[in-house]
Amino acid sequence: MAERDAQHQLVELLELQLRGGSDAGGVGKYLLHRAKPHIPPWLGWAGTGLAAALGHLRWADSAPAAVGLTLSSVVLTSATWLIGKNTSQQRRLHSAITVAAGSAWLTAACLAGPTANPVGDLYLMVGPALALSWNVRLVLRHTPDAAGESSDKGLLEKVGLARAQLGAAKVEPNRVTAPLAVEAGEQTNDDVTKSLGRIASALDLPTSAVRYNPDPSSSRRGELIIVPEDMLAEVVEWEGPSNLGGSIAEPLVIGRYDDGSPLVVWLPGDPEAGRNSTHVLVAGGTGSGKGETALNLQTEILSRRDVIVWFSDPKSFQDFRPLLPGIDWAAEGGTPTEVMVAAVEAVIPARTRWLGAHGYRQWVPEAAEQQNSGKHTCRSDGRPCGCPGMPFLVTWFEEAANTLRKMGDDAFTGIAQEARSAGVSLIVSLQRPSYDQMSTSTRASLPSVIALGCDPRDEGFVLPDEVLAAGAHPGAWGNRRPGYCYTVAPGIPEDRYASPGRTFRFSHRATPGMEVLAQWAQRNGASADPVTAGAASSVAGRAYTGRTATGTEQPAPLHAVKDEEDDAMEPAGLLVDPEDADIDPEAELPNAEQGDDTPIFGQETGRKPKPEEARRLFAQALEEFEREGRMIVGPVDFKNWCERNNLSRPWVSAQLKEAYQEGRLEATNQTGRWRIVPALTAA
Repeated sequence: MAERDAQHQLVELLELQLRGGSDAGGVGKYLLHRAKPHIPPWLGWAGTGLAAALGHLRWADSAPAAVGLTLSSVVLTSATWLIGKNTSQQRRLHSAITVAAGSAWLTAACLAGPTANPVGDLYLMVGPALALSWNVRLVLRHTPDAAGESSDKGLLEKVGLARAQLGAAKVEPNRVTAPLAVEAGEQTNDDVTKSLGRIASALDLPTSAVRYNPDPSSSRRGELIIVPEDMLAEVVEWEGPSNLGGSIAEPLVIGRYDDGSPLVVWLPGDPEAGRNSTHVLVAGGTGSGKGETALNLQTEILSRRDVIVWFSDPKSFQDFRPLLPGIDWAAEGGTPTEVMVAAVEAVIPARTRWLGAHGYRQWVPEAAEQQNSGKHTCRSDGRPCGCPGMPFLVTWFEEAANTLRKMGDDAFTGIAQEARSAGVSLIVSLQRPSYDQMSTSTRASLPSVIALGCDPRDEGFVLPDEVLAAGAHPGAWGNRRPGYCYTVAPGIPEDRYASPGRTFRFSHRATPGMEVLAQWAQRNGASADPVTAGAASSVAGRAYTGRTATGTEQPAPLHAVKDEEDDAMEPAGLLVDPEDADIDPEAELPNAEQGDDTPIFGQETGRKPKPEEARRLFAQALEEFEREGRMIVGPVDFKNWCERNNLSRPWVSAQLKEAYQEGRLEATNQTGRWRIVPALTAA
């Protein structure tokens, strides 16, 4: 019974869209509206009688007219049979019989008269019977128990799917899902996909409101999904996190679908549910709402107890500054982001090693707790090890096109391919993830995507082909509907991939709530575990400080960090230039050295130091860069340093090579850029 009611509701939904309304009111409007589909057969019966009366006045007892009317009857019946070849066999036969009977009676009535016996009796008996048969057919067409017939042949005929069959519908609030099977051997799922626009036109709905989810095991079966009301037109503002203090393994609510259901994503995997950990690509053109989408996702992440966030934003945290106190590591673009990328690459093997040693095949919430179980211990005797837990790590690169231009299109490839097993999720946000900005290997390693409005030519870069074929069309939005998006990610049912959603809006009224959330994360959120913090510090040095508990955000850009000993030795009183701070005013001037009298015009400025002094000065330069948090340096950095210290530059190349051989520097994947190995861990 429930199945029949559901299918009946689908039929009513489709037919009400097709029939139109009436100007009558109250009961009269209802009766006229219900009677309209049944009137055409009776109009045909009445029209045939009127035509017979007029024909008899003109062609009574005419032999040529008898021949012409007979031939016309045969031609019309044959044409009806041929035209009906694309319909069901029953409908074809019914139509041909009706036309043959009507045209034969019309021929007899024109010649003998409509009231002659038995012509008049046939008109009064057979005519109403044929009209009623069509009324019965219309009723049966809407009855789910009618075997072999589609639930709505009228609609499917209009869109070129006359022989397709609709099964029992599933009716949800503002969403109807009906199994659909096209004619075997004649049509495929591609034909249904091509007809979605015509179905939407017939129902007077937006194209995005009609979708088709093919059955992976069949080329002719799938599910037709119709959402008659666009619930996304109403803007819903962010009202705070959905699960404050929950685990990052629980769903993150970032908006809602067009049928009103919540739009959720997951980042960690779940071995029990068979869901893999994932990386996320957030893509959308200018004005598409990409910033607000990022805020939705980031506030959900920061509201969880077992996750830390490393965040890079070349736009100086313009949209995200209220959240900075809750972020474990924030870096602007340029060199600080290069350091962060190198640190992420370093923490992946360290975290994987720790998880493997404690018996975790992938990160799960238990890994973030203190390891007090013998099941997850790194001790060889099987006793609990008591090691601190390892929180989930989210590495977020906002406006990533800037980073990719600086570091190369494969800057994130290694991270994307290796990070998931280490409990690390990579989130990349950019406007256009085309092959000329991001390598195909990196794009293939980002299985999840939140696709906002974009240029129609870019749809193939952001969504899989099968999702586009199912009816997804982000190019139709452009920047006219901020926050509208399609979401493809593990854990989301596949029939939802082509369902449009909309993220919550972040207005100026959301700023106080974001600040409170950041303070909560600072006090109650997870801190970096020793393994992650140690691996990051081994690469980034003082550039990585971790989240502080003082309530002050990390300054951007990171400034030089001084030791207490340096502060104690800093002279008080008169202000001096930093480069003159170590000069002893009582010391004797140095003796003349080779190069002091070199002409300054047309030559390298400064002097060439002796080997021992050169090594000392170079080590001093590296220490200075390290104190400032500049862990990745290049020729331009040494050029400026040499000019500040009045030193020549030809010896820098030799010193770089020597420092590399000693393990003080490591090569990066970018030519001419070197990573400083912190002094405490230098080989």
